[in-house]
Amino acid sequence: MEFLIAAISLGLLGSLHCIGMCGPIALALPVHNKAPREKIISILLYNSGRIITYSLFGLAFGSVGQTFSFFGYQQIFSIFIGALVLLVLLFPRFLSFSKLESKSYKWLSSVKNKMTRLFHRHGLRSFLGIGLLNGLLPCGMVYMAIAGAAATGSVLKGALFMAAFGAGTLPLMMALNYFSHTVGLKARNLLRKAVPVTVAVMALLLILRGANLGINYISPKLVTEEGDAKKESVLKCCHK
Repeated sequence: MEFLIAAISLGLLGSLHCIGMCGPIALALPVHNKAPREKIISILLYNSGRIITYSLFGLAFGSVGQTFSFFGYQQIFSIFIGALVLLVLLFPRFLSFSKLESKSYKWLSSVKNKMTRLFHRHGLRSFLGIGLLNGLLPCGMVYMAIAGAAATGSVLKGALFMAAFGAGTLPLMMALNYFSHTVGLKARNLLRKAVPVTVAVMALLLILRGANLGINYISPKLVTEEGDAKKESVLKCCHK
């Protein structure tokens, strides 16, 4: 349950980053002349599209984490992911995603072109399509959330983590869609400063989770059922 709280918190505090990256797309949605009910439905469909794409990322990267967990490397993988997130946070210039984005320029252009075509359509399904494609665009906060999803070590938990992250971005993103300008400059700067702190806390929790310190909820002791059964049988044999 705690992984869902972490995901929602990451999404909530990362909303302002989302506004900076996806704000122009959200503001350009053709909803301004729609009736209130249709406007809300269109905005919900757009944001649902984003969350569906995020959840699919969670499924994919959760399966990667599950593979590591199956082979007994969950702790090492969790520490590695946490350390990687901290490195990206501390040294953004050295570990920038800009090179990755430049290599996938043609693919990104294709995604943006499809989005542009959907903007010229006014059916409700087009809003869902715009959201689905928007979820594919490069975003640092989404990359951080994907790292958290992978560290859950489960396909289902990975998908739920990304869905919860997307849900955390909903309040501010929907407010932006509906009202355009809702957050004052001071509040925006304050929340923007809180984003790296939240990411750092998440990274440290991932490292602690893999450290196997035996601390409930933070660093639980990970032992296999098979290992426990063997220990129990040995104890019974020795104490007959």
